[in-house]
Amino acid sequence: MQKAILGIGLLFFTLFSVAQDSEKKDVKVGLVLSGGGAKGMAHIGAIKVLEEAGIRVDYIGGTSMGAIVGSLYAAGYTGDQLDSIFRATDFTNLIQDNLPRSAKTFYEKENSEKYAITLPFDNFKVSVPPAYSGGQNVYNELVKFLYPVRNINDFNDLPIPFVCIATDVETGEEVILKDGYLPEAVMASGTLPSLFEPARINGKVLIDGGVVNNYPIEEVRKMGADIIIGVDVQHGLRDRESLLTATEILLQINNYQTVLDMVEKSKKTDIYIKPNMDDYSIIDFNLDDVIIKSGEDAARKNFDALKEVASMQSKRNEGRERIVSTDTLSISHLVIRESENYSRGYVKGKLRFDVDKPTTFSRVHQGISNLAATGNFHTIHYKLQDNEDNDEQEMILDLDENKSKSFIRLGAHYDNLYKTAAILNYTRKSLITRDDVSSFDFIIGDNIRYKLRYYVDKGFYWSYGFNSSFNEFEKDVSFDLVRSNFDFQAAANLNSINLDITDFTNQVYVQTVLREEFSFRMGIEHKFLKVSTTTLGQSADTQASATVSNSSDRTFLEKSNFYSAFGQLTFDSYDDKYFPSKGLYFDGDFHFYVFSSDFNNNFKEFSIAKAKIGTAIPFLNKFSFNVEAEGGFKLGTSNVSTFDFVLGGFGTNLINNFTPFFGYDFLALPGNSFVKAYGRLDYEFTPKNHLMLTANYANVDDDLFRTGEWFTLPNYSGYGIGYGWESFVGPMQMHYSWSPEGKSNSFFFSLGYWF
Repeated sequence: MQKAILGIGLLFFTLFSVAQDSEKKDVKVGLVLSGGGAKGMAHIGAIKVLEEAGIRVDYIGGTSMGAIVGSLYAAGYTGDQLDSIFRATDFTNLIQDNLPRSAKTFYEKENSEKYAITLPFDNFKVSVPPAYSGGQNVYNELVKFLYPVRNINDFNDLPIPFVCIATDVETGEEVILKDGYLPEAVMASGTLPSLFEPARINGKVLIDGGVVNNYPIEEVRKMGADIIIGVDVQHGLRDRESLLTATEILLQINNYQTVLDMVEKSKKTDIYIKPNMDDYSIIDFNLDDVIIKSGEDAARKNFDALKEVASMQSKRNEGRERIVSTDTLSISHLVIRESENYSRGYVKGKLRFDVDKPTTFSRVHQGISNLAATGNFHTIHYKLQDNEDNDEQEMILDLDENKSKSFIRLGAHYDNLYKTAAILNYTRKSLITRDDVSSFDFIIGDNIRYKLRYYVDKGFYWSYGFNSSFNEFEKDVSFDLVRSNFDFQAAANLNSINLDITDFTNQVYVQTVLREEFSFRMGIEHKFLKVSTTTLGQSADTQASATVSNSSDRTFLEKSNFYSAFGQLTFDSYDDKYFPSKGLYFDGDFHFYVFSSDFNNNFKEFSIAKAKIGTAIPFLNKFSFNVEAEGGFKLGTSNVSTFDFVLGGFGTNLINNFTPFFGYDFLALPGNSFVKAYGRLDYEFTPKNHLMLTANYANVDDDLFRTGEWFTLPNYSGYGIGYGWESFVGPMQMHYSWSPEGKSNSFFFSLGYWF
């Protein structure tokens, strides 16, 4: 009997011991990831080593870049997947919020390719934008990669429970984010002051959590972690030689407290992984190889300790199931939070994807980029989630309007035709009605000019607008060119004439667009053209006919008002206006001139039709080839020659039917019809620096298409070699060009955006 009792006691003791031993092996591991910008990519290397050691991470806490990496790991991505994602991401493009040109309407393309500086201008005060970037591209990527956990609002319900830290910018208090929409929370944790605009969550304005807590060890401990593994990519205080940027100085100020905090926090960390980050900055995203490797090396120094922790866990991590991401989604319902100044039609017109039809993240991102390109909203926070009532997927757009409605824009330019010019622009949105924008350019320099625009953007529906512009310049041109276009006699010994050309144009139009690349516009136009010279007035041998008016020493060759109806069809998917490396281009224009004040008594109804088509093709490494063809002709028997085509020169903003042509000076080759072929080889030998070889060929004369001469070998050719630089004030281009048959050469130089 005693033996039986003793045996039962031993059995209970054994079971109790096994249970105790089992409890000891069920160790909960918390992973803490610090902030550090690009240095945070070292977290990926450390995570890969943790997985290799068999560590099962039970809780994750992170700040800033630590929150980004941590949230992706918590969502289910493996270390190898994180490695692939970060290596394939162009962080420079993300941080700069570089929106593709295809995201901009034609109006927005023109704005972005005209002004060097844009500043908010409210209550007659010029202000500075709150940050370098809105962070829209970063947010888009977070929504895409965290899409598999879109319906999880409590971060404890993620595959690995997660928490991240942000800072309330108004109070300076720490904000612990452990529920809500995960991409929104992670974005808030990483909004580094001056780099990204503050985030807005639940009525709070939040910035980078590193300001108050860059290593959230206590929060992870409270989640239930028995052992803390921490990866710290912060650096200590920098010396004066290292503080070269405003961002580095801000980080230094923030690090005063952080460095002190880490003395205690590192002691509380059971396995403290500290990669050497002294040689890297927060923006060294191009060094992903070495930074990820540094994280691996630092973690591997603790490999034995990691293996021991893994052995204490009842269920080791012997390979996580890889998360399956998708690029396809179907949005059944679109919820647009009310916007005061922009209608639902305007917003849907910018998004340009249909609900209840399969779509892709690239299309969603394109639509969001279209909205962001308007500049009418702060970072556009949107949620993709399933509706609890009907399981349909919905997109919720939270449109926080940009409070700035007025802007001052500045730019400068020099070229061989307009000479020096500076532009001052005032832009006002929502001036008269929702969805409208008004803009006035005043250009001073060697030639005074202006451009007034009013545009109401209705998205999918017909938009409408009004343009008014004034241009003038003077140019020495061949005497033969003027004599062939205007009826007068002058001294035979004249070789050139100085022409003053003035153009005053007003248009009223309606426009519809298909996506952002294609538009059709039609309207009516009034144009006043004045062409005059002082050269003929100074010549005693000049005999003006009835079609030429003399006033003092100035001779007027044209001084008429013209009225026309017009239509324009444009497709533009070039990735850059000045240095296109891919895309297609088409522009067709038809003007029917129905009435004129007829200064020269020679007006009859006539039409001008012209078209240009082109493509840019990238090939090899950093090489691209741009080829274009264009032509135009006059319909009708009117003797008005003011709208004839005149080839020569270089540029992108020549008025009326003046057409650039390498090898000849501006306004050199006239005719009422022409055909032209153009090709340019572009080698971007270093970022933003281009070496260009150009060739163009043309036939230009009167009635080319009637005589069939448009199809013959070209009578004119020109070649050029040039250098281009994408500077902060706009493109700088230098071209040396020559023409074999004309035995002439020209040097063209321009600096800044053309306007």
